[in-house]
Amino acid sequence: MSEPNTPSAAPDAPSPESLLAQVALGNRAAFEVLYRSTSDKLFGICVRVLNERAEAEEALQEVFTSVWRKAAQFDAGRAGAMSWLGMMARNKSIDRLRARGERNALGSLELAAEIADPGASPAQHTEAFAERARLARCLEELEPRRRSLIREAFFGGFTYEELARRAQAPLGSIKSWIRRGLMQLRVCLES
Repeated sequence: MSEPNTPSAAPDAPSPESLLAQVALGNRAAFEVLYRSTSDKLFGICVRVLNERAEAEEALQEVFTSVWRKAAQFDAGRAGAMSWLGMMARNKSIDRLRARGERNALGSLELAAEIADPGASPAQHTEAFAERARLARCLEELEPRRRSLIREAFFGGFTYEELARRAQAPLGSIKSWIRRGLMQLRVCLES
């Protein structure tokens, strides 16, 4: 499980939510399908935070080890499966970054285009490009403060506490602004 691999997804493939429910019951086949269908996106998050392929591969392995152990904790009422998995990837990557004693330099969203796995098919590249474009469009629709906080938190690896200090704003306000921004993003991405 050290390197991401995503075959072409069938149109009737099970959703990540249903796969997580099966993984929670110990279904190894569902775990493999979940890995194959989500690892590229999660690997992209890990690479973006860590900026090192080997470190990102290790972080991705930690993510899926946690998924196997914690799948029962997933609550579809609180977040979508990809959001939950993405947050796990981000958090594991930040933990590794902190363990190295380094701070990830902030980069622009456009750098995400360089993360694509070289083994991806043209269709996967096209789909990934469309998703990045949609995410960039939806981010631009956010109020500038929320957009900036979300970029710093998710692409820069900053914690809520660090963002509160940087913005000289109360921690509760930072959390609220980010939560509202993420809710706006979700609505935009689902439309």
